[in-house]
Amino acid sequence: MNLQQQILDLGRRARKAARDLAKLSSEQKNAALLAMADEIMASQEAILAANEKDLKRADALSPATIDRLKLNVERITAMAGGVRQVVALADPVGKVVREWARPNGIRISKMRVAIGVIGIVYESRPNVTTDAAVLCTKAGNATILRGGSESIHSNLAIVEALQRGAAKGGLPADSILLIADTDREAIKHLAELDGYVDLIIPRGGHALIEAVINVARVPVIKHSDGVCIVYVDKEADLDMALEIVTNAKTQRPAVCNAIETVLIHGEVATPFLQKLALRMEEKKVELRADARAFTQLSALEYTRLRRASEADWSTEFLDLVLAVGVVDSPSRAIEHIERFGSHHSDCIVTRNARTAEQFLRDVDSATVYWNASTRFTDGGEFGFGAEIGISTDRLHARGPMALEELTSYKYVIRGDGQIRT
Repeated sequence: MNLQQQILDLGRRARKAARDLAKLSSEQKNAALLAMADEIMASQEAILAANEKDLKRADALSPATIDRLKLNVERITAMAGGVRQVVALADPVGKVVREWARPNGIRISKMRVAIGVIGIVYESRPNVTTDAAVLCTKAGNATILRGGSESIHSNLAIVEALQRGAAKGGLPADSILLIADTDREAIKHLAELDGYVDLIIPRGGHALIEAVINVARVPVIKHSDGVCIVYVDKEADLDMALEIVTNAKTQRPAVCNAIETVLIHGEVATPFLQKLALRMEEKKVELRADARAFTQLSALEYTRLRRASEADWSTEFLDLVLAVGVVDSPSRAIEHIERFGSHHSDCIVTRNARTAEQFLRDVDSATVYWNASTRFTDGGEFGFGAEIGISTDRLHARGPMALEELTSYKYVIRGDGQIRT
């Protein structure tokens, strides 16, 4: 069986599982999810051994990517905990969003239903395997997973644990499937599987996203670059701004909600850059500055300093690298965000409520912040539980994509013999 036929077989199996999965009660799905969490914990040694195989092959990867790839007991425990958090969430399937009656007496209900079969394509982070599988399961969807080649051993071990738990919990066979072949052609075949796959969700870098959308014959919701930006206004509390920038850049630089650029109002550039230089030097952050910031940072003898290129403003560094620019107004900051940002997560730091509201209104991003770190763009932090990712699209789902975003809806009409004349 060639690769295309293998993917087609997975699609057929997942389609059958989806039909059966959609009929399960919340109690049945939750029981299976709890069994999955137990199997993850019981399989710690096997998962860590598999992860070690991946890490041994990771020499060519960046430190940030290796950090995303690496598993330990704490991260595996967190994965199992995330599954249990999903169990505690309300099941969206069957929820009636709206009901109304028409003058002719028919009653109409808009009800949430499972999407069907969801393909998830992602890179590096093995914990995505668990998050994607359990969220899709809770929302009544079968899932076909295709992780990156760099994490193939980890993903196989995790999926085997999930499948054992699913079987013990009574889920239909093939509710959770993994494409084990690391050939990139597998992505193409999955994205072309209309009739079997209802939605593709790619999570990763620009190349991965393009590989999916260029060939997809099924709907795609993108979880693309996180070029997140903080603007420090002239009326900002500079100490607050420093803490927000530090957290958003350095707490975990390899994630999509970490910032890549800080913009500073010209009237506070000198005092803020002095504070920023001391803190970023301590954190070993490379600064890539525009002409105005470069002059001041050079005078401060900042040791990890480069002039920013045009490309730097739209680059997701995923590392301890920060672009620094000086602007003369909130409007200029908003223009910069619109031109160079990725519509993911952007922030203003200011005491001026009117300026903040202008920023919140005019910045067209999935999440927009006033005086808070962009690191909060996360399903768990929003109270959604685990997430499938952060959508930068505008249709159907935007921002942290959790259970409700993994459902569609149908209209249920009840009558007593009405006919249209």
